[in-house]
Amino acid sequence: MEISHVKLVPVLLFILLNSVWCTTSNSISESFLQCFSSHIPSNSISKILLTKNSPAYYSVLQFSIQNFRFLNTPTPKPEAIITPFKHSHVQAAVICSKKEGIQIRTRSGGHDYEGLSYVSTTPFIMIDLFELRSIDIDIENEIAWVESGATLGELYYAIAQKSKVYGFPAGTCPTIGVGGHISGGGFGSLFRKYGLAADNVLDAKIVDVNGRVLDRKSMGEELFWAIRGGGGSSFGVILSWKLRLVPVPPSVTGYMESKTIEQGATKLVSKWQTIADRIPEGNFLRLVLQVANGTNGGKTIQVVFNFLFLETYKELLPWMKENFPELNLDQTAFTEMSWIESVLFLANFPINETEVLLQRTQQSRSFFKAKSDYVTEPISEAGLEGLYQRMLQLDTSMLILSPFGGRMSEISESEIPFPHRKGNLYEIQYYVTWDDDKDTEKHISWTRMVYGYMAAYVSKSPRAAYLNYRDLDLGTDKDANTSYAQASIWGLSYFKNNFRRLAQVKTLVDPGNFFRNEQSIPVLRSGEK
Repeated sequence: MEISHVKLVPVLLFILLNSVWCTTSNSISESFLQCFSSHIPSNSISKILLTKNSPAYYSVLQFSIQNFRFLNTPTPKPEAIITPFKHSHVQAAVICSKKEGIQIRTRSGGHDYEGLSYVSTTPFIMIDLFELRSIDIDIENEIAWVESGATLGELYYAIAQKSKVYGFPAGTCPTIGVGGHISGGGFGSLFRKYGLAADNVLDAKIVDVNGRVLDRKSMGEELFWAIRGGGGSSFGVILSWKLRLVPVPPSVTGYMESKTIEQGATKLVSKWQTIADRIPEGNFLRLVLQVANGTNGGKTIQVVFNFLFLETYKELLPWMKENFPELNLDQTAFTEMSWIESVLFLANFPINETEVLLQRTQQSRSFFKAKSDYVTEPISEAGLEGLYQRMLQLDTSMLILSPFGGRMSEISESEIPFPHRKGNLYEIQYYVTWDDDKDTEKHISWTRMVYGYMAAYVSKSPRAAYLNYRDLDLGTDKDANTSYAQASIWGLSYFKNNFRRLAQVKTLVDPGNFFRNEQSIPVLRSGEK
């Protein structure tokens, strides 16, 4: 562990603490408790700090675990959970954790695909931000301040309460936490028109390694650049974002239809690939490939055409007739609605049930594994056929294809750390679910097999990946001293040429590598700078 700028716990005390933490289930470091208590009024401690013997500990821990892979008994649990009500509580947690040499993990919505916001192999404390979820909407100035513990659904709902003609270009899953989503980039149905969520951040508040609350001015432009797409957990605890709201039409149009490969789906996928990055920027034409029941009791591949248009049926019809005359273009197949209703439409909720956006847990949770790829040239029909054959080996296999282009092609690769811009036709998310822990290895092996097959058809040097679809198969940091070269194995996939700049910012703001996890930005050693 690098020691510059970090006050290390004496070795003997560290060994004793480690022993205590590993052998007792309901106590944490006495010195941490004393430190934290000195910063927090005594009558608030029990509401903010939950140890393993606190009645609410396990319910709070499990509430935001979205992936059952990390719910089982062997998974390491935090020694304590801090549920801050104020920014000062986060400051105290950081100050005392650093002082005592205890790692922290920060969770906003719990959607980290590899559980890194609430799992660690070393003793740690989790800061759960779900109580920090205030949202302040200013329609007149087209801005919003939103705290990291809010969900996307809560943000969208709050915007819609103030205006039907404003929205925000973030993800399509309402239960995702704002803090992690935006710090990793964040894309959804509006990103071809307005860019990523991170492209629309105007300011932020973060607690740094020294426990200071910094805004854009006081943190400086380098750190502000890094947290918009580079992942906030490497640099501090993001408290809130100031966002640019974007105009949306009073009426948008949704469309959903499915075709099997026997019904000509492959030809339609091929056509979609050739125009994916060139369709009008207000159109979001997502494809979902999945296994479905075929004829004669067999299985087949079904392609779901899941579209959203920022225009009316009458306005979009000529374009659809020209490009997809094979689909059902009758008006009954389209749904005109407000933008907030389209959020529900894309999340597969009834469009008149906006209150569902305030639910912080998913309707159903399961075990899952995901991976991602970027496609720069259309995949041949032979390549698609090979993919279908592999998908049919697993009933719950799914691929989600999201078209790029539009505004995404206009923004520089280095504008923020998210580098996947011009030249990408679309992104693939490989996603598989299961319901029993004993099936875990089978399903994870399937994702690796399909990922291996697809290597010939996707981006190369590096084979790109999306941070918010975190994948530890890409590589991990072994310890606090992981070199830049070692971390580049995974880092270049997420960030390409922006990875070195991220490491330079990390070295500047957190030289002791306090904020770290299995895929955190490394500190540059003297010979690497």
